[in-house]
Amino acid sequence: MTLLSLRERSSPNHAERGLPRIDMLVLHYTGMESAKAALDRLCDPAARVSAHYLVDEDGTVWRLVPEARRAFHAGISCWQGETDLNRVSIGIEIVNPGHEWGYRPFPRAQMEALVLLSREILRRHPIPPDRIVAHSDIAPDRKADPGELFDWALLAAAGIGIWPPPAARGGRGRGIGAVERAAALADLAAIGYCVDPHDPAVALTAFQRRFRPERWDGRLDGETAVRLAEVRAAYDAARQRRRTLR
Repeated sequence: MTLLSLRERSSPNHAERGLPRIDMLVLHYTGMESAKAALDRLCDPAARVSAHYLVDEDGTVWRLVPEARRAFHAGISCWQGETDLNRVSIGIEIVNPGHEWGYRPFPRAQMEALVLLSREILRRHPIPPDRIVAHSDIAPDRKADPGELFDWALLAAAGIGIWPPPAARGGRGRGIGAVERAAALADLAAIGYCVDPHDPAVALTAFQRRFRPERWDGRLDGETAVRLAEVRAAYDAARQRRRTLR
């Protein structure tokens, strides 16, 4: 693995956090045609958007906002019942054209740099694995990034976030009953998703993009229900370990 290549470009778009707590890491893709376009926008005072870091496809990392400051990356968002997530999070933008401009896999050099950067951030801040999230996790009604091609399993293997290996199974399209549906939606909320009871498909799609990326149609079929139970068990175990260590 190569050394982290870090460059500086200061964004004017930041503010006081107002809270001495940083315990969340939010991963985004840039969703723009080029890294330059993304950097220019993140550093444009008129745009009023920013992130703490940007990771280019060649592995170069740009530091844009000091970690002690609030960057403007999460927007209207919710996780584990908490809102105003800019206040407690660090945001990383990962260069990728996104679904609008030709979404593609994330290069190895980029993923390696992201691992190195994330490890450094985790050494500085007590960010638990269940609070390492996608932008789509916290804003599922607005965002799809970093999307279904992002390699969450690679990050988890490096000790960043949670990815329980899915068990081998069939019955992909099996329907579920009312009791199973209620349990599955309870699992979704327990993981951390803020679920609209009138439209759970929005949060389900975000969950599938991250944990069942081969199918993200927002339908609660049997395989999605099983995957929800697997992921909830992994999140519960991580939280229990954290409580035990306190």
